Amino acid sequence: MAQITLENLAHSYLPNPTRDSDYALKEMTHVWQDGGAYALLGASGCGKTTLLNIISGLVRPSHGRVLFGNRDVTGAETAERNIAQVFQFPVVYDTMTVRDNLAFPLKNRGMEPAYIAERVDRIARMIGMEAMLSRRARGLTADAKQKISLGRGMVREDVNAILFDEPLTVIDPHMKWELRTQLKQLHRQFGHTMIYVTHDQTEALTFADKVVVMHEGRVVQMGTPEELFEAPAHTFVGYFIGSPGMNLLPAQVSGRMARVGGATVDLGAEYPVMKGEAKIGIRPEYLQISDQGLPVRVDRVEDVGRHRILRGRFEGHPVNAILHEGESLPASPRLSFAPGRINVYDADWRVAPTGA
Repeated sequence: MAQITLENLAHSYLPNPTRDSDYALKEMTHVWQDGGAYALLGASGCGKTTLLNIISGLVRPSHGRVLFGNRDVTGAETAERNIAQVFQFPVVYDTMTVRDNLAFPLKNRGMEPAYIAERVDRIARMIGMEAMLSRRARGLTADAKQKISLGRGMVREDVNAILFDEPLTVIDPHMKWELRTQLKQLHRQFGHTMIYVTHDQTEALTFADKVVVMHEGRVVQMGTPEELFEAPAHTFVGYFIGSPGMNLLPAQVSGRMARVGGATVDLGAEYPVMKGEAKIGIRPEYLQISDQGLPVRVDRVEDVGRHRILRGRFEGHPVNAILHEGESLPASPRLSFAPGRINVYDADWRVAPTGA
């Protein structure tokens, strides 16, 4: 296992990049702690897989260094980095049995037969394939083959890191939750550094201790699920995390007050002068529906079982609010903001209150 350091890292697929937009990965410096469980989260094309492939050695970065512990591995081949990688689509040996597929990484390293048998049986139980160990991989379903890939990635105990590139894409939806839970248990038990690429926020938030949110080639926030929800560092994080995402409204901020359209909102703290376009953000969970506050035009109310979601507009801007069980909707609803739950953004980046 190893601490992974990305130092002044950037990458472009163009031979002579000159502009910021030429880079698939914008410059970043981050430390990924030894034994951490990380999720790389973002929309398609944001640079997640490029970053994962740089860590694994499949891609060499245009700028910067990758360190495993104190060792510079920027130019090292994948095999030298002592990692396991599980790809989006299953990679298995069709002519081998499930048992031999799972045992292959251990046999390749000359492990003792008794140890190999114990590890294979243990991983097979974890992925629910103990009854199929004697079957050849040819003819198995895509999700069964992907479970073999997952198992083969996890069978070694001596790796520096295990990298997962959207590994549950082809898995049956009913199996996804179970496999995520098992991956989390494996991490707790063995403490491997794990990096899990996904565009699914549920997968990221349930698997990871820390989520790394990427947007347009840039890491915009690395934090715990709670930090991403309560204090998104960038408006994209607020929008992308949560269902529905954070409400974002253009505003004029002055001290502890914000002018939103024709209404004034108390921010609950003093803020500095904004240099760019200011916005305030608040989660639907923290909007209070009553007959006081900002008038909202209701488009529809969706019943999602645990609660209802009010979908509406305030002066043309979309707003969402949660109606909790038993909560009634006034004839002319208005929305009030819980002051301690408001985030303020300047040019899309979160601004801390003065003195915070």
